[in-house]
Amino acid sequence: MRYVGPVLAAIRHGEIVRLVRSSGVVSVQALADNLGVSPSTIRRDLQCLDAEGMLRRVRGGVTLPNGDLDDPVPFAQVATVAADDKERVARRAAELVADGEVVLLDIGTTTAMLARYLRGRRITVITSSLAVVDELRDDQSVELLVLGGILRRNYLSMVGMLTEQALREVRAHRLFLGTSGIRRDGRVMDSTVVEVPVKRAMIACAEHTAVLADRTKFPGTGLLPVCGPQDVDVIVTNEGADPLTLAACARAGTAIALA
Repeated sequence: MRYVGPVLAAIRHGEIVRLVRSSGVVSVQALADNLGVSPSTIRRDLQCLDAEGMLRRVRGGVTLPNGDLDDPVPFAQVATVAADDKERVARRAAELVADGEVVLLDIGTTTAMLARYLRGRRITVITSSLAVVDELRDDQSVELLVLGGILRRNYLSMVGMLTEQALREVRAHRLFLGTSGIRRDGRVMDSTVVEVPVKRAMIACAEHTAVLADRTKFPGTGLLPVCGPQDVDVIVTNEGADPLTLAACARAGTAIALA
């Protein structure tokens, strides 16, 4: 796909990641030609993406850090890990939702469980998760808005520029965000390159952000930072989550809701 004229930085960053994923290594000039901007603009973009750990600069271009970061583990297999803890987190998170709210649900096994607890509620749900769609598609009470994009089949999620563009057109009262883990300093992490721009776009369009993280994700490692604790209003987790990590989040002003 070739873009005519300048493209906004947030869109460019997501599209750069997509192009690198599809090609492995991409030159600065090729990215500039595809996105319709100058090589100097691309170099600034790559410097930013490299600093965030999303891409790795090489001579004359850019590649993915540590090879392909897409999660090879299928959704159904991930759902079996710490399933009881995830279900308790999902049930507690559902208590935060008020009737009439617009709720944005991220991808992930815990958010899919949360969708189950939102059935029958008079709310609007916006999501990029086909697992959430499966939970709510026959529920006449929930108004369901499904974000478009490129399908990640193994994880049942929509990603890419179209997903990010759609998020700029909506506003949500409440976001429930999934995560690969939360580091000791409170940073929310993810392990999949293409999901990070979508998660950041979700945070930008929500009035209130809740991170769903069962206790096994404290302290988490992940590969890529999504946001800092100052960007999160509440973390929903289990009793027994790492106290030092929770304390760092609390110091940043994040509330802790225990399931």
